[in-house]
Amino acid sequence: MAKIRVSYEYSEAEDKSIRLGLFLIACGILSLFILGFCWLSPTLQSLQSKPANCTVVSVLRPEEMFECVFTCGADCKGTSLYPCLQIFVNNSESNSVALLHFDEQQLVLNPKCSFVPPCERDNQKNRDSVLWWEDYFTKEVNSQSFICFFNQQRPDDVLWRRSHDTSVLLHCVLWPMVSLLLGTLIVLLTVCARSLAVRAEALQKRKCSYEVCQDLSAMPPDRCSSKARDPLTTNSDPELSSPSRTLPLFAVPVRRRDREH
Repeated sequence: MAKIRVSYEYSEAEDKSIRLGLFLIACGILSLFILGFCWLSPTLQSLQSKPANCTVVSVLRPEEMFECVFTCGADCKGTSLYPCLQIFVNNSESNSVALLHFDEQQLVLNPKCSFVPPCERDNQKNRDSVLWWEDYFTKEVNSQSFICFFNQQRPDDVLWRRSHDTSVLLHCVLWPMVSLLLGTLIVLLTVCARSLAVRAEALQKRKCSYEVCQDLSAMPPDRCSSKARDPLTTNSDPELSSPSRTLPLFAVPVRRRDREH
């Protein structure tokens, strides 16, 4: 039996769906690396800080001034000054005095001060913002206990708040994985659908060829032999007839008597 040929080429819609799936897979992998480098690593470091009970020991404001950069437009930048506020607390984890910082970002921005105000062009506004926090910890918090975060890698510093929590960790892993799984699912479904279509087409062609063979086998043998003995049918189609049995185009039949004479 002849070999059945089936087309394995994808249609335009299937090609577009596969490209979409591959694009989603690439976006998922790329975003996982980017978010992991930019957000996941700082979040894991932030989560290493353990909560502890802190009490204010002293609130100091040295004479030293620090610079900050403010923006006043797209191409407008400048520097202004703000006073340094130092809040020393005693934490329950290490039972030692440490410098309190607002969060991880301000700890990296200025490790000598507890609070870095939003930078304004006017130095007096920066000073007023620092004085407000000084009054808050001096009068309202005073000797009351509050929750702070202590990290053994930085025993001389404690944090008042965390910049990152578990929700950031969830988003850094969830959305890249959703994109990756969705793209993989689209590619797999498209390939499976095409494979099923190819199998169905092969079965249909095989069924048709089987029905043709059944029709030929069901034909009466005398009809087939009569067709074989009929010279008109055999010679009517030169392609089906044998070349040795086909007469030339201009052949003239000669009688037997004429040959003898």
